[in-house]
Amino acid sequence: MDSKKKRPKKWVACPIEEEYFGDDRKAYRQERKLASLRDRSKYKKTDREKHEKHLTEQRSAKLSKNEWEKGRVISIVPQGILVSSNGQEFLCTLRGVLKKERGLAKNLVAVGDFVLFEKSAPEEGLIAHVEPRKTVLSRADNLSRRKEQLIAANIDQVLITTSVLSPPLKPSLIDRYIIATQKGGMTPLIVVNKIDLLFTPLAADNPLLEQEKALFEEFIKGYRQAGLQVIPVSTITGEGIALLKEQMRDKSSVFSGQSGVGKSSLINALIGTDLRTGKIVQRTKKGTHTTTTTQLIPLDFGGWCIDTPGIKSFGIWDVNREEVESYFSEIHLIGRMCKFPDCSHLHEEDCAVIQAVEEGRISPLRFESYHDLLHSITQKHLRR
Repeated sequence: MDSKKKRPKKWVACPIEEEYFGDDRKAYRQERKLASLRDRSKYKKTDREKHEKHLTEQRSAKLSKNEWEKGRVISIVPQGILVSSNGQEFLCTLRGVLKKERGLAKNLVAVGDFVLFEKSAPEEGLIAHVEPRKTVLSRADNLSRRKEQLIAANIDQVLITTSVLSPPLKPSLIDRYIIATQKGGMTPLIVVNKIDLLFTPLAADNPLLEQEKALFEEFIKGYRQAGLQVIPVSTITGEGIALLKEQMRDKSSVFSGQSGVGKSSLINALIGTDLRTGKIVQRTKKGTHTTTTTQLIPLDFGGWCIDTPGIKSFGIWDVNREEVESYFSEIHLIGRMCKFPDCSHLHEEDCAVIQAVEEGRISPLRFESYHDLLHSITQKHLRR
């Protein structure tokens, strides 16, 4: 038996990690983060990709605006945002920092926006900045009335497209568009399509067609009387197409309106493109969505044209009851002569507006739209 006793190993106290990095906790946390990223068995590939994307965004944030490319959004597709710059097209995404600025907007970018972006690949980019908009067409989002849905930006006029039949005229919907257009700083122009349907040989023997024809004539008279420009057109006979083309020359225009009114057919007739067109659902008399994405199209005769998907409803964004009257110029003007200064022109005695409607000085269609809008605008449509 060995008489020598084993000496106990000398124990040396080692500082714990917190003490070791006590003077530089930031370096400690960074070291732990890097170690975690290196542990492939614990973290997925997507986590590493997110980290690399974050580093890329940090690097691009350090670039000055002089180093960014300038372009215009021409379409928004499921794969990303299509931007045109110097004759090239780039499929872009938004920088993470930009996404945090969403606020009350459902979408941060709209077709027609001018943007600054950094090239990340030969045909790809990262949008870092959206230039201030001169004009914008938007509406209250269908799913969340507290969100603003941007439709198009930096345009001169909105071609509010409707039809006399299939689907029929909807003055209330048209007036919603007019308000959104004027509020956004653009000029409204009403385009009434399919007027050839009112003058077919069978129209004279059809009481329903006669009613629609009477409504059309009343609509034309009343809205022109209110100072609004109305252009009847037909892609079948060609009526009004030349006049409409002249109104679009050297301007940025957006076609917007109810589904099935023939926006894509009109663009085909105007510029010879081959946009898809659809049929009307006979049961509901509503159109089908043939244009699924908003797109900016250059015009051979000068200017730009934006085609938008059709809608079935249009919620006005950020307009309260008190503002509605100001967008009906003829009601606002005559309303100054009412007995009561706060007259709503609904049921008050000695109302000058109601009297003007009875005398034919204000269109009954416009007056009915005014009533409908007052009843439909609620607090959930307002900006929070």
